[in-house]
Amino acid sequence: MMKKIAISACLLGNNCRYNAEIKKDETLISLLENATLIPFCPEDFCYGTPRPSMDLVQTKQGIKAISNLTGTDLGEPVVAYAKSFFHMNPDIDLFIGKDRSPSCGVCSAKLYDSEKNILSIRETGLMAKEAKIRNIPAIDAEDFTAQYEEG
Repeated sequence: MMKKIAISACLLGNNCRYNAEIKKDETLISLLENATLIPFCPEDFCYGTPRPSMDLVQTKQGIKAISNLTGTDLGEPVVAYAKSFFHMNPDIDLFIGKDRSPSCGVCSAKLYDSEKNILSIRETGLMAKEAKIRNIPAIDAEDFTAQYEEG
């Protein structure tokens, strides 16, 4: 049976990154040729492309996704998108996220304090966190590809 893999849409070449830069990962795509790929991009869905970047920031209220342009919390719509995505796709076998993304990074997103000092480079993005809450195996794209190159 074919695996169903939720994958960051930018890795498939979709123009959805904050800066409209194409990040198609041909190696990754070739490794997944026998899987059913279900692309997602919460930030594009919620805010369009291009858009101001956001960072994960530790606040007194917890981790927030803060706009680098306006300083406002952009996280709620992203989390709502993630919950809806997984509700509509309940049988995902694997989540592959874009490394270092504040939404999709599995264990590679940067976490800052309010002064923009880095607290961690191993944080989980908002959508990846929702995958983990649902016990969906999750991995950053670079780690997934590295497993195949090593093995």
